[in-house]
Amino acid sequence: MATDITSPAQPVGLRETKKQETRQLISDHATRLFLAQGFERTTISEIADAARVAKKTVTNYFPRKEDLALDHQDAFVDALAHQVTTRRPGESALAALRRGFADAAAAADPVSGFSGVDFARMVADSPALSSCLRGLHDRRERALANALAAAVGSPESDITVQTAAGLLSSVHRILFQRIQDLTLAEVPAQEIAETITTEGATAFDMLEPALARYAIA
Repeated sequence: MATDITSPAQPVGLRETKKQETRQLISDHATRLFLAQGFERTTISEIADAARVAKKTVTNYFPRKEDLALDHQDAFVDALAHQVTTRRPGESALAALRRGFADAAAAADPVSGFSGVDFARMVADSPALSSCLRGLHDRRERALANALAAAVGSPESDITVQTAAGLLSSVHRILFQRIQDLTLAEVPAQEIAETITTEGATAFDMLEPALARYAIA
């Protein structure tokens, strides 16, 4: 019985590993071409040729061209909601998000905006990528609202849930753009981290009077 159960798992694991390797290969070549040529000027066919795969393989892994450039979308969208759902006992949603941002700044986390000047310029110069990024911020706010609604036992449509999600996500949106602006100004990453940590603390302090006791675990 043990053999019957475990044998099929091995090929599935190998297939999954191969899929991840192919996905990463395509992503790496896409990023290289985007940075060299610009997002708009790079075609899916060029990416497929560079990765030595069929064009259909590229679109199977990345349905939209924007997905090739912004390939950590799920992590970005889920980040704030995850920080709320995993907050510590006695910790409010605001405190959890404040702590999460400080940790991300210290680690120069790319998901929080630390992308490097070439990548930041590519996004800023591309109307399609800029629009996609705005959509991701909107999706992240909705995911945060869902997490807050579950945390306080209210429907997502509740005005307090919507307001809290809007305020908290807006601070993160502003700080993300601030990191991008400093990156485009070619400020060194360590200096950006120090600056954004101080500015982030100021921004979160402004929310304390309204949200310090909201959604305490």
